[in-house]
Amino acid sequence: MPDQTHLQGSGLLSSRRSFLRQGGLATSAALCAGAQLPASAASLAGFGARETLRVGLVGCGGRGSGAAANALNADPDTQLVALGDAFADQLRSSLNNLRASDFGDRVVVDDEHQFVGFDAYKHVIDSCDVVILATSPHFRPLHMEYAVQKGVHLFVEKPVAVDAKGVKRVLEACRVAKQKGLSVVSGLCYRYQFAKQATFERLLGGAIGDITALDCTYNTGTLWHKGTRADNPKWSEMEYQMRNWLYFTWLSGDHIAEQHIHSLDKVMWAMGDTPPAKITASGGRIQRTDPKWGHIYDHFNSVFEWDSGVKAFSSCRQMAGCSTNVSDFAYGTKGVAELQSHRIRGADKWRWRGDGPDDMYQNEHDALFRSIRAGEPISRDGDYMCKSTMLAIAGRMAAYTGQTITWDQAMNSELDLSPPAYDWIELEDVPVAIPGVTKFV
Repeated sequence: MPDQTHLQGSGLLSSRRSFLRQGGLATSAALCAGAQLPASAASLAGFGARETLRVGLVGCGGRGSGAAANALNADPDTQLVALGDAFADQLRSSLNNLRASDFGDRVVVDDEHQFVGFDAYKHVIDSCDVVILATSPHFRPLHMEYAVQKGVHLFVEKPVAVDAKGVKRVLEACRVAKQKGLSVVSGLCYRYQFAKQATFERLLGGAIGDITALDCTYNTGTLWHKGTRADNPKWSEMEYQMRNWLYFTWLSGDHIAEQHIHSLDKVMWAMGDTPPAKITASGGRIQRTDPKWGHIYDHFNSVFEWDSGVKAFSSCRQMAGCSTNVSDFAYGTKGVAELQSHRIRGADKWRWRGDGPDDMYQNEHDALFRSIRAGEPISRDGDYMCKSTMLAIAGRMAAYTGQTITWDQAMNSELDLSPPAYDWIELEDVPVAIPGVTKFV
């Protein structure tokens, strides 16, 4: 269904020194245009201790539903008032689970605020003060632009785009959000884990000396698949791909962006969020060769190199029956930081021994709602979520093409992965990228 319907009854762009300066003037004008801002933007500090914040969810998958529960847990004076998704069954499942949760009494989503279709995001955003954006990543720039235009605070899942054009749109949306006094909190959750914060404070404070190299690994098994068109003959190709969005680059950015971004974000954090000068990568699909797996790769190996000579070595794979490993290391002149296990070895030996809860998913929502209540909007996340997303996209482009790509080339890529229309249409077959054959655009 192409249109929204209610559920009735049921640092650096073209130059690495100017990452934060560029943005489309037309997009900026659209974002700034607007209408009278709702209370959340017109007077950020206007939310008193007892005033109810209306929360909306766009994208009712597992992560979106979990984020909605985190939002309700973060502030006792919140209500979930609107849900939107491309698919009615997905929305109903999420809503039923949320109603059955510990926060069910604050899930007040009536029939008139259950929206389905490609335009559902508009109606959710029009209904709330804070929106959770958790659809497949392709739609993030479009949804962010509308939320900022409407003056709504945002929780934005990772990654924030699937191509450089999308990253630039998000960057501009973040600039305008800051101008409007809106909070933008990223779903790059490790930045909100207390143990990680303590580890990086020591790392960036010189505990291992000067960083000489970094190594990150995200090797996992396979993930879910929701059936083929043969199993579901009523599905269009658009519906099939959107229901299995992990496996289509235009929707997910490939798993180097959708999943491995967490590792790459820690690399960027360790490097002071300064992008590398160039990227070389390889990858392919060895195990997931069946057409049902779309056209993404099942493994990547990348090298990110800075002008200083520091290199980050990155490996990720999604293969069944193989060993798994999620780890990150920073090597320095005085020691080694084990980032995932929160330990520093060397002259300045240290290990995290904090006590008490440290749920990074909850922490990020706690911070978001505190910022709204205090009238102190969070704007720092926009910079790093765009840079880390772009790092993953650059790694993918280098692997797909087999070419070494500079950061400036990656940011100025003309690749646009958008479909011809947002409708339940048939889509042209996209071949699997072949290094040395697929061209950089």
